Amino acid sequence: MPYMALFWAFTRIGLLGFGGGPSMIPLVQQEVVKRHAWLRDEEFAEVLAIGNTLPGPIATKMAGYIGYRVGGITGSVIAVSAVIIPMILAMIMLLGGLSRYRDVAWIHGMGQAVVPVVMIMLAQLTLDFWRKSRLALGWMFSLAMALIAGGLIYGLGVHPGWVIGALLAAALLQPVRDASEVKA
Repeated sequence: MPYMALFWAFTRIGLLGFGGGPSMIPLVQQEVVKRHAWLRDEEFAEVLAIGNTLPGPIATKMAGYIGYRVGGITGSVIAVSAVIIPMILAMIMLLGGLSRYRDVAWIHGMGQAVVPVVMIMLAQLTLDFWRKSRLALGWMFSLAMALIAGGLIYGLGVHPGWVIGALLAAALLQPVRDASEVKA
């Protein structure tokens, strides 16, 4: 059973996921797609999209689903526990230390120094998704969808879950074409 692999993969994610859920997404992709091949890139993108439509932290939702897919209910419990226990312990230790040494300049600087690293990790993930979207949908359609989604989310303040949910509903409502129509 892959329980130990699940445990160590999600423990690494929990320990190294500075910056919260969004910064953990590239780490999850690295472990799940590239290192262990539990999911393909397309499946990972689907899990991420669906996970973003549901309430709650993305890292635990992804850990729960991936753990279940790899090792059933036991795998799900292991993956979720492995991703949250390091965060809980780190919060207890860091907040204890922060409250004691909050006025020390280098303590403040440590937190600020992590931000550019997380930014690069998210930029890499964005470029990977852009490449996949461009290959699947074409660059013009991908760019148009990105601009519309950005306008809705950042311009009008629509929650990303609603945007993703609307896209999923639109895809489900599309008429199904049979194989002979696709070839023609």
